[in-house]
Amino acid sequence: MAKRGWKVLGVVVGVVAVGAASFVGWQAHAFDASLARTYERPLPALTRSADEAVVARGKHLAESVGACSSADCHGPDLAGGKPLSMGPVATLTGPNLTPAGKRAGGYTVPQLARLIRYGIKRDGHGVVFMPVHELSWLPDDDLTALGSYLATVPPVEKPDGETHVKLLGKILDRQDKMPLDVARRLEHVAPATDVPKPEPTARYGRFVAKACVGCHGEHFSGGRIPGAPSSMPIPANITPDASALGPWTFADFDKLLSTGVKRDGKQLDPFMPIDALSRLDETERRALWEYLRAVPPRPFGGR
Repeated sequence: MAKRGWKVLGVVVGVVAVGAASFVGWQAHAFDASLARTYERPLPALTRSADEAVVARGKHLAESVGACSSADCHGPDLAGGKPLSMGPVATLTGPNLTPAGKRAGGYTVPQLARLIRYGIKRDGHGVVFMPVHELSWLPDDDLTALGSYLATVPPVEKPDGETHVKLLGKILDRQDKMPLDVARRLEHVAPATDVPKPEPTARYGRFVAKACVGCHGEHFSGGRIPGAPSSMPIPANITPDASALGPWTFADFDKLLSTGVKRDGKQLDPFMPIDALSRLDETERRALWEYLRAVPPRPFGGR
């Protein structure tokens, strides 16, 4: 009887193992097939501007709201960022955006606008990991400004770093735990039409705060990022909960953005893009503060 029980258990374990292997294989296949797709979205009808104010606006966006020049994105000179090793999930590196970049350099304004709005590269394939879903709200004027600025950046000869999504990363993407395959998520999403002109209000802050979602979660309450290795810091709760931003003043928040020093005097983890946050202007800081104060307070860990 005992021997028969062990046989039955072995069969069950075998069936479960085969099912798990099939699931994993299908998830990986679906991810690869999606990245192999070619999208037919037309290029937005935008043109490069030589206006100094427009180019300056683009530079500001690249260094602040877009965080393009962060070390973990495309680097201070936009010639490529530091490799981000996520253990069994992926190794990701922001490519060289300067005109010398082989993969991402020399994008025209319409090509860049389509990339940011829909996650589609100039070859028609979807981009990997780039947080387009956090930037796709940018209006035409800002997309024109950003593309016009990038066209003025000096070329830097630097090879692109490794970007490789591993098996666990493919599964997490297909289970909507970590958006790595970006274009398929934006395929049926219409461009935002309710973006106000920059203003120090929660209404504008709702868009600025989209850059916080990837780390702090859609509810801004923090917690470990799904699939992230233990070496990666755990994002904090930034809702107005009493245990989070509840006791903070705008002066506390402004100091955090400017210096990376929290209300309790502790320094932010270097993973936090303080170099970009410190370049937010007064309007963007106020707008972000007003919006984060308006979201429902939640306990830590609800993402």
